[in-house]
Amino acid sequence: MLSSVGVFSFTKCSPSLAFLTFKSKIKMDCKLGFARGLEVVSESSLSSSPSKEDLRVDSNGDIISLEEWQGWGTSSPRPAMVMEIVEEMKNLEKDLDTPMSFGGMGAKLQGNFKVQEDKKHRATYKALGDSEQKQQFFSSRQVACRVLGSRGYLCQKCWLAQEDCMCSKIKPSSLWPGIRFWLYMHPKDFLRQNNTGKVLWQIFGVEAATLCIFGIPEQEKIMWDAFKLAGKRRVWCLYPDKNASAKSVKDVLFSSASKSLEEQKTAVDAPLHFVLLDGTWSNSAAMFSRLKEHAKLAWGEEDFPCISLSELGESPMHKLRPQPSWDRTCTAAAALGLLSELHLLPEFSSIGLDKHAEAVEDGLETLLKALTGRRLRMGRSITRAEKYKL
Repeated sequence: MLSSVGVFSFTKCSPSLAFLTFKSKIKMDCKLGFARGLEVVSESSLSSSPSKEDLRVDSNGDIISLEEWQGWGTSSPRPAMVMEIVEEMKNLEKDLDTPMSFGGMGAKLQGNFKVQEDKKHRATYKALGDSEQKQQFFSSRQVACRVLGSRGYLCQKCWLAQEDCMCSKIKPSSLWPGIRFWLYMHPKDFLRQNNTGKVLWQIFGVEAATLCIFGIPEQEKIMWDAFKLAGKRRVWCLYPDKNASAKSVKDVLFSSASKSLEEQKTAVDAPLHFVLLDGTWSNSAAMFSRLKEHAKLAWGEEDFPCISLSELGESPMHKLRPQPSWDRTCTAAAALGLLSELHLLPEFSSIGLDKHAEAVEDGLETLLKALTGRRLRMGRSITRAEKYKL
């Protein structure tokens, strides 16, 4: 439903440190993407990301440290399968004596290493026993490549190229503790530069707006443990299910618990959980289907409560990023709309949710300006394609 679009080379040295010496490559921006290596970030960089010297290896010898992993916008432990895939890629690089390199949108592998790794990962995928294992492997490989390929190029906090970092322009805000957002993100949207879901945890923090990547079991477990604790009547997906009537914001608040609205305002230990599907419209359908599968295991029934907004305003990102239609919006704009509608209810008008909505809107405008400035420097158009003018 909520569409988002956005985006290592090793040289050989001593056997024990073969994968730790980075080969510098020239960055090239072009119409279809860019090639990049892992050149050391200069001290004058505006990015808030750690330098590559700090990210090479942790005390256990892992190439992705816990600090680095959580720096990308999560508080979860490192995914075991992601770490395994990174280790396998490192070993393959040694065996082939061919350096890894990434480039283009989505940090895709390139060159001869890509050809050999592709054969290996396809064989591994084919040998997996069931669809769940295949999904976890697919998601983990996407995440592994995106983390390795974005090192030293993207700012960890805002996921923009370091020269476009917008972190200093984002104004943090404390979200009212009676609400918790879950950014259920498709792995192909992870670390994309024009993804808007990241704005929510930049503003509200990773505990109030929590990232959960589709198919990453460690993160999905954290999310579902929270849902089970809250109970089904306090969990909602902002997604108009075609096979069931999605309730309005007001309906949600009256049916979410037996407590009165006034009691709910003080029940900060049992917040309302709102799931925002962060992916293309087709990928969001798959994610919603997965939510229903987990709901059956957690609650004994496949139905996953849905909520729809009464009015959906135009997102600032409509000016730059195509959407299938004007009534479909980006992830952060959907959260903005939800906060605005909650604020209109008399029982919640004094909480300050309108200020939270304004903070999200300001964050979207900041992202739009950063992306627009980048496109102008690259000589790209900043107007929507003609086919999307509705």
